[in-house]
Amino acid sequence: MKAINIKGERQIGLVVMDEPVPGADEVLVRLEYVGFCGSDLNTYLGRNPMVKLPVIPGHEIGAVVEKVGEAVPEIIRPGMTVTVNPYTNCGKCPSCRNGRVNACQFNETLGVQRNGAMRERMVLPWTKIIPAEGLDVRTCALVEPMSVGFHAVERGAVSDIDTVMVIGCGMVGLGAVVRSALRGATVIAADIDDEKLALARQMGAAHTVNTMTEDVHARLQEITAGAGPDVIIEAVGNPHTYRMAVDEVAFTGRVVCIGYANSEVSFQTKYFVQKELDIRGSRNAMPSDFRAVIRYMQKGECPVDRLVSMVVSPQEAEDAMNRWAEAPGKIFRILVKF
Repeated sequence: MKAINIKGERQIGLVVMDEPVPGADEVLVRLEYVGFCGSDLNTYLGRNPMVKLPVIPGHEIGAVVEKVGEAVPEIIRPGMTVTVNPYTNCGKCPSCRNGRVNACQFNETLGVQRNGAMRERMVLPWTKIIPAEGLDVRTCALVEPMSVGFHAVERGAVSDIDTVMVIGCGMVGLGAVVRSALRGATVIAADIDDEKLALARQMGAAHTVNTMTEDVHARLQEITAGAGPDVIIEAVGNPHTYRMAVDEVAFTGRVVCIGYANSEVSFQTKYFVQKELDIRGSRNAMPSDFRAVIRYMQKGECPVDRLVSMVVSPQEAEDAMNRWAEAPGKIFRILVKF
């Protein structure tokens, strides 16, 4: 069985693995499409401190069930098109005991803290298999990143009376745009790329702001009649955009942080108190977020073809990663077809 392996900085290639065999409560899936995400790119470039190398990357999965163990319930059947919840949960830490398993203290995500899905087949616990009836296998590989954006909207308690600004219109940010719009909020999408902003508008944003070419503060004041957005979702992980979120959010607003900043971020902490802000982290996604994304995609309204920048073979993975590294802002998702 072939698998893609990242051995070190800018070192990626194919390895041969043994064929996996499912246990009693496990499922054997055939991987058909697996997405490269930003964390995989950082791993390839040697910028991901959470990864233990060598590692098989990949946690955005479109697969077909091949075989199930004897203890797997009938809801999981051979031939089903599925995606996968790529996170673990220990069941014992404070997050798990509080029912927020997405934020498990000891989580190990596929392709990060443990080997991922860039391979022909793999075995998983049946509880991590998410049926995706009505979706093609390629679309299934887009569910996980969008679910992270959906979860951020849940963390922000977004409702139809809110104006929501989403900073960063990659896959995760677009998920936040879609979920906010589905909840009836007025959505402002912000990015440095006009193509991404056009796509965000197609997916539900009422307003767009190019943070590179426009006066962000003036535009937000104009859109919100001087109040500022009720909720700002930061989906970039840049010190500048972190500060922007705190500076621009309305008094008594909510700031939801998804992105990891690679350096320290300094804030005007007076805004925390004067505005009485709620600043919330958002990590991974809950099973309900996956199901919500699948339901959205089942409607046929998601512009899937525009979200997939390229589809490559395992042999083309190195070239694809190099192209992405040269123009990171121009690529949404690279899918590997096995």
